[in-house]
Amino acid sequence: MSRLLIATDAWHPQVNGVVRSLEAIAAHAASFDMEVHFLTPQSFRTLPLPGYGEIRLALATASAAAAAITHVQPDFIHIATEGPIGLATRRCCLRAGLPFSTSYHTRFPEYLAARAPVPVWLSYAFLRRFHNAGAGTMVSSPSLERNLIKQGFKRLLHWSRGVDETLFRPRAEQVLDLPRPIFLFVGRIAVEKNVEAFLRLELPGSKVVVGDGPMLGQLKAAFPEAHFMGPQQGEELARTYASSDVFVFPSLTDTFGIVLLEALASGLPVAAYPVMGPLDVIGESKAGVLDHDLQRAALAALEIPRELCRAHATTFTWKRSAAQFFGNIHTVLGPAGRLRKRKPVVAWGRPA
Repeated sequence: MSRLLIATDAWHPQVNGVVRSLEAIAAHAASFDMEVHFLTPQSFRTLPLPGYGEIRLALATASAAAAAITHVQPDFIHIATEGPIGLATRRCCLRAGLPFSTSYHTRFPEYLAARAPVPVWLSYAFLRRFHNAGAGTMVSSPSLERNLIKQGFKRLLHWSRGVDETLFRPRAEQVLDLPRPIFLFVGRIAVEKNVEAFLRLELPGSKVVVGDGPMLGQLKAAFPEAHFMGPQQGEELARTYASSDVFVFPSLTDTFGIVLLEALASGLPVAAYPVMGPLDVIGESKAGVLDHDLQRAALAALEIPRELCRAHATTFTWKRSAAQFFGNIHTVLGPAGRLRKRKPVVAWGRPA
């Protein structure tokens, strides 16, 4: 069985698409004759990211990454994020001449520009340099691929996402005792998710918000009529999806949106803007309404049959996603055993 080391700054207790994707890949690894090991913030001292206390920045070094590589003796190395762990692992690999792949999960330039006066072009220059040093970069959708090609990214590979259709499914049980129809948002309560655009809509029934984040207190005070449920996971989250009527996705900056698949698998039609993420997930399926007028989209989505949403979601499986991921690994990093046959990497990340 081949060994893969994944270096990631996104890990528990974070609840986001990156963590869910990596967990799903690891869960299916054995089916593809692969053993997955992770290098995460749990191996380092950490500091909280300003404004995002639940996100911990690891005090990672190239020597620590080298030690992890020496310990695991992987056949393949994949760098999932561009944070301190990703940077340290990249530096180690470049010094030692070790090939690696990367993945692009987050529209970081747009997120940063929404929170600080940092030019988008400057952030893209950093990310382009980071990813183009690898053997290939995995992206979740055709829209994202087109965007990154325009930004000068090279060697892009398709890696879609999936959904746990057993957990997220239509249910007879209703756990939300609220006036109908119920319009639901699930995600981080942060400026880049554009949650306020959802809360400002004039809609009948009830608005429900599931999640946590730096804007939670502010939005609770500004929109007291909305129902803020806090963070949810697993069965609790699945029941909330299945008890709602429309999933409203106001984000303008997501690269994919796994929550879209979770909602659809629960029988929930989607209302969203016609942007990257919703365009790729909904496509021509008619399982959602994409409109620059989000209120019009939310009301129109009420007419979509729930069984159509469920049927579309089940075309996205985590096993198919894992097949794409591991196929990309073999394609760009070559035959298994290539790294293990090399001399060990020493403490400073240079070849012995």
